[in-house]
Order: sequence, then C-alpha cells, then structure tokens
Amino acid sequence: MSESTVSYLDQSDAVRARFDKLKQREVILEVKGLGKTYDSHQGPVTALDNINFKTHRREFVCVIGPSGCGKSTLIRILAGLESHNAGEVLLDGRPVNGPGRDRGMVFQGYTLFPWLTVKKNVMFGMEMNDAGRNEAESQTRQWLELVGLSKFADAYPHQLSGGMKQRVAIARALANQPRILLMDEPFGALDAQTRAKMQNHLLEIWKNIDITILFITHDLDEAIFLADRILVLKAHPGAVQELIEVPVPRPRSAMQIASPEFQATKARLEALIHPPSAQAEHSEDDDVMLNVIRLTDVSDNVE
Repeated sequence: MSESTVSYLDQSDAVRARFDKLKQREVILEVKGLGKTYDSHQGPVTALDNINFKTHRREFVCVIGPSGCGKSTLIRILAGLESHNAGEVLLDGRPVNGPGRDRGMVFQGYTLFPWLTVKKNVMFGMEMNDAGRNEAESQTRQWLELVGLSKFADAYPHQLSGGMKQRVAIARALANQPRILLMDEPFGALDAQTRAKMQNHLLEIWKNIDITILFITHDLDEAIFLADRILVLKAHPGAVQELIEVPVPRPRSAMQIASPEFQATKARLEALIHPPSAQAEHSEDDDVMLNVIRLTDVSDNVE
C-alpha cells in the first residue's frame, strides 16, 4: 500500500492548519517500497512488504500494529542495524545502508554501560566521534540539564530508577545531534505512573530541540498522546494499513484522554488492529477454553 493520510474526523481550523504547516516542512526520512524477507526451514518468510511513508522535520510519528507486524524490524532497518531486501530508506535524501550518527536509537531495555557514570555514558558517543573532552563535558552538562538529571551526573546506572535510566539513554542518543531519534518501545518496561511521566518528559524535550522522532509502541493511548501522525501496520506480512493524523490539539495533557478527538482516534485504531472478524474468532476460542478448563471447584459464581 502506498503512503496515504486518513483524516476521519472533523478537525478544528487550528489542527488543520498545524498539519498543513507540517507538510510544508522538509522531508527528513523517506521509506520507499521497503521489503524484508527472512529464510526459514519452511521457505522465505516476508516480514515487511512495500512499506511507504515520509517523516517531516520536527514531526513526531508513532508506529503501531498487532504482534508480529514487524515494528521492531522496521525500526532496526531505519537505524541501519538490519538489512532490507527491497526498496530504500533515505535520510535527507541519502540512502541508509548502516548505522550512523545521523540517527539516535533508544531501546526498550536499559542499554547504558554499567561501569560508566551518567556523565560518562552521555559523553561516550561524542568522544567516539572525536569531540574534545572539554567540549564533550560542556555539551553533556546541557543534555543532563535538559533531561533533568544534572544532580545525578556522577551516579552509576544501578543507582537510578528505570525512568531515570531511559532519560540518560535519551540524552546519550541526542548528544551526537542526530537528524532523527528512533525509539523502540522505550517505555514498555516502566510502570504506568513512571511511563506517564516519561511521556511528558519526552514531549518537553522534543519541544525544545530540533529533532524528528519515530516511536514504536503497542500502547494506543501512548501513540495518540505523543504523535502528530500514527503509522498503522498490519501483520503477516507487515504492511501499511493507514497513516492517521492525530486531531488532538497540542500541547497535550492527561485531561485530553477523555476528549471526543482522543476517543474517536482510539476507536479507529482499535478497529484497524482488532477488526470485528478477529474479535469474533478470539471470543469463540475463549468460549472453548472456558468450557474445557476448570482448575478448582468454587462455591460462588463469578461474573
């Protein structure tokens, strides 16, 4: 499926103007006809098929889809960590054929070097790219200030909470001043309260620096809260279903979760990821399991 943008809600003039302005910005990332096939004992398996989309400067794009749709494969290809079999990935018009400092990457797992302090972790990439020590330390102080961890510069990763570790990982990824920040379910391992705080931290960072973000998530609320647009993939093979404009006005807040725009967007995403036919099949399977499995006798009925 070629790239398309679906606008299924009556959007306010302010929201419509925001998307018109966004589309006038330069294209940072362009994915054209991207395909990925793996070899298996049963023969070739297509993980991604004809993926097409563009991401504009300072845009926040989330990617969602059912399990097995190839979200992580896609972002690893964009990061240059995995090869593709068809199509091309262009960053600022140049082909992506391997890792590069023009892309920052944040994973779900905590990937900090445990033997280095917070400051040294953030400095690591800059020093590897031949930045002088004084310059690297000066920039690191700025990044730690931005993510709110200046007081923890000399702490080690094991002394930090999960959310703090991910803030260090974000600072480290941004320290090389990449054109795009790629994030593979970075908040998936966090508890709900910490996750909400990290979402707000990320939006504040994004607001204050010149960065484009592509963010993988399985959480629909998270995607709607963060994104300008949401790329919806279908599974087996992974292919683009829709590219949806999020009509929820910015700045975003938790109060908007109950808004008609938020709820309508969520309903549309749920319909795409869990179509009625799939839900019916799932319900039938559940009924079979309930009729077969009884682990214990109970005196009270449970609804």
